[in-house]
Amino acid sequence: MGVHESLTLRDLAGWVDCLAEELRASGVRRGDRVLTVAENSAAHVALVIATSRIGAWSCGANARASRGEVAALARMADARVSYFTTGVSEAANAHAREADAVPSAVPGLARSATRNDAQSVEGELADSVAAMIFTSGTTGEAKGVMVSHAGLAHFASVSAHSRGLGPLDRSYACIPMTHIFGLATVLAASLHAGSALLMRARFEPAEVLHALAELELSQLQGPPAMFSRLLSHLDAQGITYPQAPALRYLYAGAAPLDLGLKRAIELRFERPLHHGYGLSEYAGALCLPRLDEWRDDTAAGYLTPGGELRIVASDGNDARHGEIGEIWMRGIGLMPGYFRNDAATAAVMRPGGWYASGDLGRVDASGALHVVGRLKEMIIRSGFNVYPAEVERVLNDLPGVSRSAAVGRPAADGNEEVVAFIEILAGSAPPSADHIQTHVVEHLAPYKRPARVISMSAFPMTLSGKILKRELLASLDQPSKP
Repeated sequence: MGVHESLTLRDLAGWVDCLAEELRASGVRRGDRVLTVAENSAAHVALVIATSRIGAWSCGANARASRGEVAALARMADARVSYFTTGVSEAANAHAREADAVPSAVPGLARSATRNDAQSVEGELADSVAAMIFTSGTTGEAKGVMVSHAGLAHFASVSAHSRGLGPLDRSYACIPMTHIFGLATVLAASLHAGSALLMRARFEPAEVLHALAELELSQLQGPPAMFSRLLSHLDAQGITYPQAPALRYLYAGAAPLDLGLKRAIELRFERPLHHGYGLSEYAGALCLPRLDEWRDDTAAGYLTPGGELRIVASDGNDARHGEIGEIWMRGIGLMPGYFRNDAATAAVMRPGGWYASGDLGRVDASGALHVVGRLKEMIIRSGFNVYPAEVERVLNDLPGVSRSAAVGRPAADGNEEVVAFIEILAGSAPPSADHIQTHVVEHLAPYKRPARVISMSAFPMTLSGKILKRELLASLDQPSKP
């Protein structure tokens, strides 16, 4: 939707009715998966609701993903049909053309042909799951997190309550609704509260400032990188205090929050920048801040109703209060598991129904959670998760490369940049920069592509044969040898 277009809930309901009929006519039924290659739009929202109405599962794929990535997600989800948000995204248009998609009855969408060989899920699982969120693990293989109706609906209520969200609010919706942050915190909570969404396919700092000043935007949420870009834009324009007469809630999620950025945003907007802790495997957020609480730290809030939290030491016992350990959780928001991947599910589940997150944290005297690191080697880029194994798997396919290693390096804008090292086979020439660039563009989404690829004759290794990534990362800060 354009800046001046609007859609009422009554209008949206009409689109939902139309799409539900179209899905049924296309052969989509209870327990099927519908892949949506999307950037944010009202038509995407209508499709998510319509898919759920007929008992199927919506599976969101970011339209900015590469052709190979989208094809892999469609196969992994065993999707009955795929939709594309062609009305707002040229990237989605390109994927639609690749799939020979035809226009949907609802403007701004196109759909693929129906796959008659897709296998429907049966039984209780078919009814309990609302959507599937794609995530990757340390293996680099995509996994589908099954998000339950109960968890999503519960979190919609919890999220709306935590920020006092009501019918008079307007929230900025540029966070991809293919991500749990966008689907649960932005969309589901707003639908629960009956509040308005300003739908945007991409984040543009100038447009946000216009919405704050002229469109009565009251809630602004996004990853820390979004706030970093907004701050840079304010500095470039010489704006000390932006006009935001209706703004009352700011929230940064999906990545660690830098205290300096938090303080700078709070100074400019004269409102606290809230921060929570959530993940795809727990529908929405496990911990959320208290409304209007000012904190001079980057605590990730307090345990939400319906959830349980443990901080577990390396010996498997609960860490002492205030000590750091792995974050474990269980509760109404916890996923039923990874779609058709029992091994991956078993790898993260613990006795008693606890999910081991791989994140490290501690709980302070006030009861607030502080996330202090990651057991996993995940890289955060523009609010999206980049797993080194995903990058390495692509680079390892280059001719002359024996193996590769990807690391995250802090960048000036609050992001992490992806830096990759490739070990060249003895007697082989390193692939050219042009060859590497062509290869990664074909196989990796833009936010996953390395900013630098460094060729080496041999990697530093442990005695057990593991690559010493910390030494590779440290080498980036060493002066070059003459």
